[in-house]
Amino acid sequence: MDSIRKNKLAITLFMLPAVLLFFGIIVVPIIMSVIYSFQDWNGITEPEFVGMKNYIELFTSKSAGFPKTTLNALLLAVLSVFIQLPLSLGLALLISRGIKGERFFMTVFFVPVLMSTVVIGQLWLKIYNPNYGVLNVLLDKIGLHSLAETVWLGDPKTVLLAAFIPNLWQYVGYHMLLMYAGIKSVSPDIIEAAKIDGATDWQINTRIIIPLLKPVIKICVIFAVTGSLKTFDLIYVLTGGGPDHASEVPSTLMVNMIFDESRYGYGSAVAVMIIFLCFFFAILIKKGIKTEDYDEK
Repeated sequence: MDSIRKNKLAITLFMLPAVLLFFGIIVVPIIMSVIYSFQDWNGITEPEFVGMKNYIELFTSKSAGFPKTTLNALLLAVLSVFIQLPLSLGLALLISRGIKGERFFMTVFFVPVLMSTVVIGQLWLKIYNPNYGVLNVLLDKIGLHSLAETVWLGDPKTVLLAAFIPNLWQYVGYHMLLMYAGIKSVSPDIIEAAKIDGATDWQINTRIIIPLLKPVIKICVIFAVTGSLKTFDLIYVLTGGGPDHASEVPSTLMVNMIFDESRYGYGSAVAVMIIFLCFFFAILIKKGIKTEDYDEK
């Protein structure tokens, strides 16, 4: 094994397939998107170089401009960080205490993660249906008749929150599993020593487990924010970005520009900005959430 590690030719041969795959699937498409973003191209005729025109239009369009869609995505990110992640953390702390049926609850909460997002979108379309949807029927049964008449996915005031609920339901188990694994990695001796010293469950969670869980929480925050910035399939199935662009996000704007409007240059500019925002917020979160014991090594 040591001889293989010292053999640079062997290392190169083993790494080559992964490197080629990485460049072919990630690096090359990003480079091509950057090139197309400086062009005006409808996918058929000869591309025309327009410089920064597409990027200027991104921030000056008064209809479904990039700032509006980015604001929607950031709102979804805020909801994910401050609602989804605390809920995931609470469930992970509760289940990790060794409650009866621990494995059963882990499976139940993780099942939505395994389901296709398109299937989940179709399921919630039925739940939100204003005529026979389970939500409105339930609200009507408990006496909330005014709310029972709401068209959740057709009202600009409620559509974004309504689109977030299925995302919450789908991925709360994913983040919970990551946090659960982190909690289980905490040494039982530390927790036992704290109990002997008279620490309550609240003190153990807030002063021992959660501080030790910061590296996992950082990863979950990065996943939640970048996932919201590039979310597409659930929004596309539920609303297609409507009504009146109220639930439009950068990814749906990009798809609409490329496939509906045949504006490949503009759509590529949106794609480049999505990539930039994902990297920007990932770095910002990494710098903002300090995990000294791990970052210094």
